[in-house]
This record gives sequence, structure tokens and C-alpha cells, in this order.
Amino acid sequence: MTFLDLEWYWWLLIVVVVIIVIPFKIKFMKWWNKRLQEKKNSRQGKWGDDE
Repeated sequence: MTFLDLEWYWWLLIVVVVIIVIPFKIKFMKWWNKRLQEKKNSRQGKWGDDE
């Protein structure tokens, strides 16, 4: 059985990888946004930054 010229087990592998990767991506995005906020807050009040 093939779909788009891939066997069923390749589709199963792709689905498993996507299911595993999505939570890590969400965690990374939360960490990245937190890091950007911390950088932005640490720059406030320094000389040469008049925003």
C-alpha cells in the first residue's frame, strides 16, 4: 500500500516524528520569547537607548 509513492510505515514514522517534535517546538518558542523579553528589559535605562 502506497500513498504519494511512500510505503505506509514511512507515513507512520513521519507522523510519530511530528508528534514528538511539536511539544519541543512549543517549549523552544516559549523559551525564546522569554529570552527576548529579558533582553529587552535589561536594555531599558542604559545610556544610548532613548526608547
